[in-house]
Amino acid sequence: MNNAIPVSSALDEETARAEVYGLLAALYYAPPSTELMAQLRVAVTEAPAAGGFLEEPWREVVAAARALSDDEVATEYDALFGGVGKPEVYVFGSHYLSGFLNEKPLAALRNDLAALGLARDEAMPETEDHVAYLCEVMRYLIAGDDVTVANLTQQQKFFTTHLQPWVLQMCDAIAAHHRARFYAALAGFTRAFVNVEAQGFDMLT
Repeated sequence: MNNAIPVSSALDEETARAEVYGLLAALYYAPPSTELMAQLRVAVTEAPAAGGFLEEPWREVVAAARALSDDEVATEYDALFGGVGKPEVYVFGSHYLSGFLNEKPLAALRNDLAALGLARDEAMPETEDHVAYLCEVMRYLIAGDDVTVANLTQQQKFFTTHLQPWVLQMCDAIAAHHRARFYAALAGFTRAFVNVEAQGFDMLT
């Protein structure tokens, strides 16, 4: 997972988008490392990508990182997404799209990933519809070197098919959870970023 903090105003828009997806992937995949939390606490609270719409949600993420200890954030992650059996909040697309895990949406996702020449790392125990995995795919489709795959057309198709239909429901579930503090702020930022992405892709059609 890419742990870069996407806050430099010098970044061009495409690089910034890729960095945001990489950061979301890291934060949703596992409790943030000590190094990542340290970066968040000193991050500049300006918009991480072009457009002031993201500035306030990003400021809230940084404020939450500064207000909580590493252990508190890790405990919150485990309370929301971890544990044995059913998690408090699901981060898998199939749950929101079909009501069950490992259903038809996952099979469709795997077919599309194969068409892109992508496959899940055997070391990753989670299925491909984990939000972190999908964010990593988007990062690749933006920043990858193979322009036959890494292009706006593929980004739009993947986003509108595999992320947009359900990720805001996940954000709602996180924000509504009584134990969510850092991840409530992250859900707010995720929602704002997804809305910006959706508007951008709408302009292509």
